[in-house]
Amino acid sequence: MSDRFSFTDLHDRARALRKRIALPEGEDPRTIQAAAWLAEREIVRPILIGREAAIRSGAADLGVALPHTVPIVDPSTSERRQGYAQALYQKRKHKGLTYEQAGEIAGDVLYFGDLMVDAGDADGCVAGAAHPSPDVVRAAIHVLGVAEGSALVSSFFLMVLPDGRPLTYADCGVNPDPSPQKLASIGIDAAANHRFLTGEEPRVAFLSFSTKGSAEHPAVDAVREAVEIAHTQRPDLILDGEMQFDAAIDPDVGKRKAPDSPVAGRANVFVFPDLGAGNIGYKITQRLGGAEAYGPVLQGLRLPANDLSRGADWEDIANVATITAIQAGA
Repeated sequence: MSDRFSFTDLHDRARALRKRIALPEGEDPRTIQAAAWLAEREIVRPILIGREAAIRSGAADLGVALPHTVPIVDPSTSERRQGYAQALYQKRKHKGLTYEQAGEIAGDVLYFGDLMVDAGDADGCVAGAAHPSPDVVRAAIHVLGVAEGSALVSSFFLMVLPDGRPLTYADCGVNPDPSPQKLASIGIDAAANHRFLTGEEPRVAFLSFSTKGSAEHPAVDAVREAVEIAHTQRPDLILDGEMQFDAAIDPDVGKRKAPDSPVAGRANVFVFPDLGAGNIGYKITQRLGGAEAYGPVLQGLRLPANDLSRGADWEDIANVATITAIQAGA
């Protein structure tokens, strides 16, 4: 695959799959516009969740021709809600959830969308443009659960630089202060997703404010431990750390700071030591570096569900829905 990445390739991959993607924020103008665009181009089959009158009115206000083939599902009147409530109750009763509570929660649009996926009525779910990330992630974990073989649910952004190079940043949206074990899992999952979405061989840099012993601190020790764990669990992956960002991305700096590293200067997957660094890092790359940021894409779930930034525009929603469809086809 060329070093230049095109999201059009992902649109084509999704179009061949024709997956059904539930959009719980169906009354949001951005979601309506994204759904119309996706349906018109047959990239995914969007399902809008919300009140039909509000959605149709919103489309008219936008001047958007929302195809009548796009299903609109209102949780308050859906005949599926009772069955979804029963399924949620069975999943969460060991946590003290009552059937009455499950019935109420099943009417929440976030839970309803994930319950559609769990029941096989949709192939994936995308929300977060109008809901905080913790709410989106909590609903997905409660309904869909953690995938077999995954240690935790985390997230990544697919970053596409102005020159077309794709990079993967993790974790930028879920885990505030991951342990070394969790950090290793984040890196392993991010490597798999980078390969899956871009076709590139992942080269994973575990980031720090130190490169190969240039500084000593408990935070540096945690990154070193994560690298050791990841090496043990996946000796086939090309990964290294601890490493500063300049050493990971710049070939000249990498040669000076880590001359023996298989990753230095060539990294395409970046594992940040904590959520603060990851969130700040992706936004700097996006806002100052001019990169396109797709995500946060959730990894480690049993079935596909993804988050959005509340600053997302309709194109962001459409693109994350595209990624979700491709995940559903895996």
